[in-house]
Amino acid sequence: MNNFKAVHIILSALEKAMDCPILDTDAISAKALGVSEERWARYIEMMIDAGYVKGASVHTDITGRTVVEIDDMRITLKGLEYLQENSLMRKAYNVAKGIRELA
Repeated sequence: MNNFKAVHIILSALEKAMDCPILDTDAISAKALGVSEERWARYIEMMIDAGYVKGASVHTDITGRTVVEIDDMRITLKGLEYLQENSLMRKAYNVAKGIRELA
């Protein structure tokens, strides 16, 4: 799966979960995205670092295993802005692609 597509799927699920009292973590799991646990952990870590999400953590335990906690993960205003900008860019790309195909 494309990295940006996976991030978009996670953020979209978090945006939809704003109306729900509990986040369905299965919908945004590594298995649901079809990626390795380590890659998924890096997605979560990057979104935390970028300020797109809060309430999540990624750390290494004493055995060296990566531990990801997302039960309280929520999208931030910056994450919502990312989704909005990404959506607008995709629409512009599709328009440009359509014009190119007509020519």
